[in-house]
Amino acid sequence: MAILTQAVPGSDELYLGNEAIARGALEAGVNVVAGYPGTPSSEIIEKLAEVAEERGIYVEWSANEKVAMEVAAAASFAGLRSMCVMKQNGVNVTSDFLLHLGLSGIRGGMIVVPCEDPGALSGTNEGETRHFAHMLEIPMIEPGGFQDAKDMIKWAFDLSEELGGPVMVRSVTRISHGSGNVSIGELPQYQAKARFRHSGAFTDPTEGPMVTWPVNAKHLAQQQRLERAAGLFEESPFNDYRGPEDPELLIVTSSACNLYSREAVDLLDVGERVGILKLGTTFPLPAKLLERHLARAGKVLVVEEVLPFLEESIKVLAAELGPRIGTIDFRGKRDGTLPPANELNPDLVIGAVAGILDIDYRPVPEDYAERARRLAATDAPARMVTFCPGCPHRASFWSIHNALELDGRDGFVCGDIGCYGLGMLPCGFEVVRTVHAMGSGTGLASGFGKLGTFGLDQPVVSVCGDSTFFHAAMPALVNAVHHGSDILMIVLDNEGTAMTGFQSHPGLPVDATGETAASTDIPAVCRAIGARVEICDPFEVDKTHDTLLRLLDEGRGVRVLVLRQICALSPEKKGKRLYEMAIDGALCLGQDCGCNRLCTRIFQCPSLFWDADGGVARIDEVTCSGCGVCASICPSGAISRSEAA
Repeated sequence: MAILTQAVPGSDELYLGNEAIARGALEAGVNVVAGYPGTPSSEIIEKLAEVAEERGIYVEWSANEKVAMEVAAAASFAGLRSMCVMKQNGVNVTSDFLLHLGLSGIRGGMIVVPCEDPGALSGTNEGETRHFAHMLEIPMIEPGGFQDAKDMIKWAFDLSEELGGPVMVRSVTRISHGSGNVSIGELPQYQAKARFRHSGAFTDPTEGPMVTWPVNAKHLAQQQRLERAAGLFEESPFNDYRGPEDPELLIVTSSACNLYSREAVDLLDVGERVGILKLGTTFPLPAKLLERHLARAGKVLVVEEVLPFLEESIKVLAAELGPRIGTIDFRGKRDGTLPPANELNPDLVIGAVAGILDIDYRPVPEDYAERARRLAATDAPARMVTFCPGCPHRASFWSIHNALELDGRDGFVCGDIGCYGLGMLPCGFEVVRTVHAMGSGTGLASGFGKLGTFGLDQPVVSVCGDSTFFHAAMPALVNAVHHGSDILMIVLDNEGTAMTGFQSHPGLPVDATGETAASTDIPAVCRAIGARVEICDPFEVDKTHDTLLRLLDEGRGVRVLVLRQICALSPEKKGKRLYEMAIDGALCLGQDCGCNRLCTRIFQCPSLFWDADGGVARIDEVTCSGCGVCASICPSGAISRSEAA
């Protein structure tokens, strides 16, 4: 029995924040869940997929976030409770539909759960979704701890149905991937029945078609929903104050920053001087609640991640309330009291509070801090970001780099979001020269590929993964074919959404729950679009290299090369070797053979290392996956491979 359903109601369980969110959805009676994988959000759907059959719910990994939102909305339109899950970038992808959904409204409760990544701990940016809530006029709430993470979900479903619109529940990495005790509630035992009612008038929210027309009336109704939300937020159980009646300093905070703020106040022992107002309802703001607390404090510190969204909203409210609450000294990100970027931590909040209250506080003794800095600078071993042993992307970029160099026309690669983004670094031989959003590699290449009119004579290459191909690269490929761009698109097909945990995608024969599903063949799709397509195994280095050279030389129109090899860490392959590898020390001459340690200095597979004492390259048999590529790149033939037993 899965962790989400084995807990006894009334018991306390240690849950990951994402598990708490998933349990909250089950306790709320969720029926349909859809999303697209992305750290730190992925575990929510993974855990729900484990109990989908047991609980009679439908769970899917959608092709992208916009489709996931539409799948969830369809369930809501049919009267079911639904949830859409994604990381912060996904809100950008789905914002077009979400803009319209806010206008049309919903029927069954529907919540949107974006999980953000302050500090870009697992991604390439620390984008904000809170501004989307404001821009799209959708209520937003934020759990400030792990119990909140569960309880808020049920409250959000009730709120969504009461308001008749979607509700955003924003999490961050330290909530999603932190762990804490969670008190467990009951699971509902009823089975919902879906029916889409659509025969009423356009203005009938329960029986009419689900459309945004008439826009003026729908927009006014949406704004009225926000006004009702603001009123309900005044009494929300997720807004909490702790501290003196008239604090010297009031901290207003939300999300994981609530935990940092509480720790700071405790460590500084200023509980009699500082009050903490934790807001679980961050858009729209509960104005009356804030007025009561702002009126009692002369100084206010707003602690939030990442941009000063809450700070600016509170300042606007304070300006409106000015005659009643007086002048307030606001501190936060705008004045530099807290850093404007990256995630916060207790030490940063301690520093801010200590500075405001004129407290001399050092989190660690200076001699200890100095020793730590010295050790980090001199004694810590250097570790570069790199591909895993046996990663097919290293082999792919090796061939791409060598083919472009041999081609000699200063060709370049437009990269994409995934493990292969490392192609911009030495481990990818620095061939990737652009990295932006999912699908942008081929979109940019499509643009570059039309610049021959202006004298561009460099070969243009794009790379994307198999999951990204379905998510966002297909429209870019269609555009390139339609407009006759001169590009080579390389699909790095490692048979899964490898970067985020091997979740399924439309190219695989399984779905989120592990059941058999129809798979879509990437080469067939590319041919149907109108591209010339070839397929290679990147571990077959010579064939891949020759194919790349030929496709680069052809140089006209759209060519697609699918480099297909399963990820070395995938559940199907992990621990299984293709070959047994060996190095002949008599043939490996290191610096003296003319290659100057090509395998360990340039190719740099983590399973290859240089034995300085023996003057020979070695293979780490524990980490080697036996891909065999190093045997193909060794110029002296010192590395050999034999079939694994």
